Amino acid sequence: MAEIQLHNTLGGRVEPFVPQKAGEVRMYSCGPTVYDYAHIGNFRTFVFQDILRRFLKSRGYNIIQVINLTDVDDRIIANAAAAHVSIRDYTEKFAQAFFDDCRTLSLEPPEHWTRATDNIDSMVQLIERLSEKSFTYQSDGSIYYRIAKFPDYGKLSNIDVAGIQTGVRVDVDRYEKESARDFALWKAPKEGEHFWETSIGRGRPGWHIECSAMAMKYLGETLDIHTGGIDLAFPHHENEIAQSEGATGKHFVKYWLHAEHLLVEGEKMSKSLGNFYTLRNLFAKGYKPSALRFALASVPYRRQLNFTFDGLQQAVSSVERLRNFADRLAQGKFPAGTQKNMAARIAAAAAEFDAGLSDDLNTARALGAIFEFVRDANIAMDKGEFGQADATAAQNLLQTFDRIFAVLENNDAQKLQALGYAQESPASGDAEVEKLVAERQAARKSRDFATADRIRKELDKRGIILEDSRDGGVRWKRK
Repeated sequence: MAEIQLHNTLGGRVEPFVPQKAGEVRMYSCGPTVYDYAHIGNFRTFVFQDILRRFLKSRGYNIIQVINLTDVDDRIIANAAAAHVSIRDYTEKFAQAFFDDCRTLSLEPPEHWTRATDNIDSMVQLIERLSEKSFTYQSDGSIYYRIAKFPDYGKLSNIDVAGIQTGVRVDVDRYEKESARDFALWKAPKEGEHFWETSIGRGRPGWHIECSAMAMKYLGETLDIHTGGIDLAFPHHENEIAQSEGATGKHFVKYWLHAEHLLVEGEKMSKSLGNFYTLRNLFAKGYKPSALRFALASVPYRRQLNFTFDGLQQAVSSVERLRNFADRLAQGKFPAGTQKNMAARIAAAAAEFDAGLSDDLNTARALGAIFEFVRDANIAMDKGEFGQADATAAQNLLQTFDRIFAVLENNDAQKLQALGYAQESPASGDAEVEKLVAERQAARKSRDFATADRIRKELDKRGIILEDSRDGGVRWKRK
């Protein structure tokens, strides 16, 4: 197997991956802010994080992953107040929708889901540690981090902090990328806002302190990997470093991995442009979860992903091609043993697949290895140059592939039905389909091609695809 190489945003270079403890990876992944449904740009990052997790697991690492839910920030506070409900009541709907979406996209759950509102005490304790070391100051009841006290500020994002004026601060959780200012660790409550009564006073945490506190609570003071979207590198992750290292005096994260932005038809996704999509928007248009997962995983995480509907349709076709190949391996009749150089071809494909993922999760390279093999194997099958032992080895390769990409199982209909988008069970009508397929086969054998063609058209109207094999058999599946 190839050595795993990952691009570390801290330093801006590709490095060999060596965790602190042999055989174990401690990883923190920034999750959603649950003020609304997560959109496909969010899920581009979440799918990347899942691919990384699955690949490291496939290499034998024990993964301890934390994914947070930011369930208190400026937007949530404002929206909950406007709706006259508690923070928890407001966010619960979107949190549960996120969990449902993750299951639908086959995202593995982490070892720890954490919510900001469940960890206020840890945030207060971290702020107190920073205060003891003079990293903080108070103003109007709020507590701010003094970034001039941390000489390494800017080392992740390479932002220029030379022009910072002492005492110039920012109160909102999100601010301009060019602005390096003292930021709020703890915010005094405004009239009508929810607050917590704590040892540092009434208020609620700033966005940045939440992740530092939760990451170190569950993973220790130094993490192996921290992931997120590139938009979080500054200010969020820069501030996490300042808070965590200021408090502990230790290196906070060994490897920072950031996914690039998702564009839609070449433009930034925006509600005002009408190109803003959640998963549910796309499910309602009839697209399958497997195709969405494939599309979001197909472009390496450090390249911008231009999401297009043509590309999504290509993803549909790609998944179907893989499933068809898997069906052919399972149902085909092959001569015993192996044929010619097929064993070597399968081994080469497996090595290239691993090399692609080892190369900073180059998913395009890994997928290329699989699809080139599928093409070669199909040609060999058509020529009768593919043995039963080859089929078994090819199935093992597909299993290795699917442990990472998770698109082969034909369960899209069940997933959509669980979300309320399917009208009937995918298993319903199987007996009738089998009956029609058998009637068509009988018509073909008796050379009644008009009847056989009529049945095929009828099945096509019902969304059934027939695939006739060279040995006279037939496979069917739903579109």
